[in-house]
Amino acid sequence: MRRLQAVLSGGALATMCLPFLAGAPAGAGAPAPARVSVVQAVPGASVDVSVDGRRVAGGAGVGDVLGPFEMAPGSHEISFRGEGVRVESTLDVAAGDTSDVVLHLPADVGGEPVVHSYAAPDGPIGPDKARVLLAHTATVAPADVEVDGQTVFTNIANGEFADADVPEGSIEVALLPSGAEGADPILGPLDVALEARTLSMIYAYGNPRDQSMNVIAHTVDLAADGSVRPSRIDTGSAGLADDRVTTFTGPAAGDRGLLVPPVAVGVVALAALGILAAATRRRRVPPVPPPG
Repeated sequence: MRRLQAVLSGGALATMCLPFLAGAPAGAGAPAPARVSVVQAVPGASVDVSVDGRRVAGGAGVGDVLGPFEMAPGSHEISFRGEGVRVESTLDVAAGDTSDVVLHLPADVGGEPVVHSYAAPDGPIGPDKARVLLAHTATVAPADVEVDGQTVFTNIANGEFADADVPEGSIEVALLPSGAEGADPILGPLDVALEARTLSMIYAYGNPRDQSMNVIAHTVDLAADGSVRPSRIDTGSAGLADDRVTTFTGPAAGDRGLLVPPVAVGVVALAALGILAAATRRRRVPPVPPPG
């Protein structure tokens, strides 16, 4: 796992990597460990992080990405301690999992820090594509996400996320109040460079009322899915090329285009935007439950 810094209006992302293995070393026949990164997204806080009672980081500030830590399959206790911060959480992992655990503030102003976990969608990816996961971990109401001026995700609430496969290159991302057409962005626009065959895990955090809104981002390398960009397309030899080509029927004149639904688990067509060419999905991620 390597780190990505999006172009931000602030300093560099401080990152600490402290390897940690729970259980015996992997050997022949042993299950692959899970890989877990811990993201500190509470502005102004300095916290110590412990895994199963063992401190793995001290004085982690906002923007720090800790790990990845290798953990044996099963249940693990992750705790956060600092001035005004005392959070206990339990994380269940399976062999080979890759995920982030994020300490952040809730949507309500003045609320106590909460923890959410996000599984990395790290399956193989097509040529010249990058994958993006954007999570709402900020103290704001549900928000819409614009990519290159087009709304591609709508009504994402605190704790929720959306992800998509996109062409590699640089994109401009902004976070806006949900449904407020013409409103000023809550965050951005930010220029984000996306490399082919990478997954960018991006977390919007902070509170626009005190100018602490920002993003934390890091990347995971992905495997190729085996597909290749075609160098030629044969029209065949059955004479069909002489006939008029029949295409899929598009929306009739006056019809509205496709809208990303406010809560979706499945496939959303984004090709009409000319930006996101693959499927997207979004779901609410439940907070990591307290032990016991």
